[in-house]
Amino acid sequence: MTAEARSANAATPPLTERQEARRRRILHASAQLASRGGFDAVQMREVAEAAGVALGTLYRYFPSKVHLLVATMQDQLQHMHTTIRKRPPAGDTPADRVAETLMRAFRALQREPHLADAMVRALTFADRSVSPEVDTVSRLTTVIILDAMGLAENPTAQQLSAVRVIEHTWHSALITWLSGRASIAQVKIDIETVCRLIDLTAEPRTP
Repeated sequence: MTAEARSANAATPPLTERQEARRRRILHASAQLASRGGFDAVQMREVAEAAGVALGTLYRYFPSKVHLLVATMQDQLQHMHTTIRKRPPAGDTPADRVAETLMRAFRALQREPHLADAMVRALTFADRSVSPEVDTVSRLTTVIILDAMGLAENPTAQQLSAVRVIEHTWHSALITWLSGRASIAQVKIDIETVCRLIDLTAEPRTP
C-alpha cells in the first residue's frame, strides 16, 4: 500500500455500529445479485434498493461497482478464513496444507460461479483508485496462506516471495477455470505444483 493510501486509511474514522450494519447489508446485497447474474447483474441502484439505503449513501461507501465487488471479495475471503481457522487443513507438510486450503477456497467459489466471476472481473478491471481495496484482498490472501504454512509471524523475504507466486497462480487458475480453459483437475495439479515452492523456502535444519 502506498504512503498516501495508508494516510487516507489512518484518517478514516472507524464505522459506527449502525454504519457497519449498513455496510454489511450492502455487501450482502452485492453478493446476492452477483450470485444470480454475475458482474452485469450488480447495478448500483439495485444494490441500494436491496440493501435499503439511498443511492447516494451507497456511493459514499463504495464509489463504483468495482470498489463494491472488490470489497465483496474481501468479505468472502474473510468468511473463508474464519471457516478455515475453525477447521484447519490436515496436510503433513506446509505445502500440503496450503494446497488443501487453496483448493477449499476454490471449491467455495466453485459453488457460486457467477459470484466468483463478478469478483474476479472486478479485480481485473480495478484501476489505481481501487488500489487500497485490492491491496487488502492481497494481504488477506497472504495471511490465509501463511496461516496454512504455520508462519503467521516473521516469514522470511524468500517465503513471502513464494507466497506471492502462489497467489498469482491461484488467481490465474481461477480465471482460466471461469473462462472454461481449465478443468478443476488441472487447477488442482497447478496449485499442488506451485505449492512445492514452499519446500524450497524451508530453513535448513541444524544438525
